[in-house]
Amino acid sequence: MIRDQILDSEQTLQKIRRIAFEIYEQNFEETDIVLAGIAGQGYELAQRLATELKSISPINPVVLKIDLDKTQLFRNPQPHSFDKSAYLDKTVVVVDDVLNTGRTLVFGLLPFVEVPVKRLQVAVMVNRDHRRYPVSADYIGYSLSTTLNEHVAVILNDETTLGVYLR
Repeated sequence: MIRDQILDSEQTLQKIRRIAFEIYEQNFEETDIVLAGIAGQGYELAQRLATELKSISPINPVVLKIDLDKTQLFRNPQPHSFDKSAYLDKTVVVVDDVLNTGRTLVFGLLPFVEVPVKRLQVAVMVNRDHRRYPVSADYIGYSLSTTLNEHVAVILNDETTLGVYLR
């Protein structure tokens, strides 16, 4: 059950555009950039960021999907199906919807520490800042103080309910 809408669709799209501008500003010398979205809303965010980057810059965004079973991260980390040559010596931005404890992002970053990349950055729509792992985001759409019992939902794949919600 959705309790409160934190960002409506217009505000959410503004945040995505701002993140895209920040990525461009920090990587303006790049011709290609890899946006690796964590399956689910992270991947949706990566796709939307790619669209924005194409509209505001000459950078060619390459979108990859990181498949992770968030309930089985420690027991069964998923192999990544994309070719390592897609991100070798490139700037990579790992994208997720919400940064909570950092656990999902730690596992999402793993394939990119096995191969030399030029830069490794993190972008999130919402930062809850309940860090248990040493992961922080370079690009944040919205910072939100919540309790551990609350749930933040980012909806990017449905235009009728697009936004950020607190449950």
